[in-house]
Amino acid sequence: MLEIDGVSKRYGTVRALQDMTFSVRPGELFGFVGANGAGKTTTMRIVLGVLAADAGEVRLEGRPIDAARRRRIGYMPEERGLYPKMAVGEQLRYLAELHGMSAGDAKAAAARWTARLGVAERAGEEVQKLSLGNQQRVQLAAALVHEPDVLVLDEPFSGLDPVAVDVMSTVLRERCDAGAPVVFSSHQLDLVERLCDRVGIVRDGSMVAQGRVDELRAGDGTGASTVVVHAPDAPAGWTDDVPGVSASRAEHERTVVTLAAGADDQALLRAALATGPVHEFTHRRPSLTELFREAVGEGVVA
Repeated sequence: MLEIDGVSKRYGTVRALQDMTFSVRPGELFGFVGANGAGKTTTMRIVLGVLAADAGEVRLEGRPIDAARRRRIGYMPEERGLYPKMAVGEQLRYLAELHGMSAGDAKAAAARWTARLGVAERAGEEVQKLSLGNQQRVQLAAALVHEPDVLVLDEPFSGLDPVAVDVMSTVLRERCDAGAPVVFSSHQLDLVERLCDRVGIVRDGSMVAQGRVDELRAGDGTGASTVVVHAPDAPAGWTDDVPGVSASRAEHERTVVTLAAGADDQALLRAALATGPVHEFTHRRPSLTELFREAVGEGVVA
């Protein structure tokens, strides 16, 4: 298990992290999301020892991460962490050997991962001559080439076409299935929602919500539900006297109604039918994007 426990970090008067706390279990894919500048990259750099925390601790398997444990982590930075004028295959072999692999094992691992990620034909080319998407594939290969026990990936899907996204998604799931804790940040919230076992939402350097997406949808635990009603003849305020309605708003010619836990949705339907025909009556589960906006505030760019 990878544990980030009460980690705080300041740059002068700027608070980058405040009591950042979460864990990633073996075999779990954890999505780490937040607005630009929320603290995601700073957290990952502290996990890798690139930055030192002012307070708190990072642990792997219950012990503080030292140099030996750090070698077991595969890290993919958001910025390119590759030598631009070095050939792809040569670079991957070099990085594998830096992690303690023999020359033979490093060569085999480099060949295996370039093939797996679809860049084997580019192994003899300089990184700087590759497309941005292929550079991203090589960057992932660099994180995987030493067969790490943990993966920490900062925006791994950035710049990838849909085929490459599918390949990378499959690889990450395979690493989880092999027992590795995997944490990655992404601004592609639909992808995070589809792939991840659990999600953490960060705001201003602190974790403000975490859990399975279905848990986050439960909100504050009140059990409230959202119903979308399309009753074109319904007058303004038609939900005011319906028992259990705690909120109601217009949205694209529909009424979005919040029902309290245990409220009778059929009473709502009867009230809608009393105004005229009902073209839609749907219980809606909020998307991760909606949950994110609620957690960090409207208008914030992910």
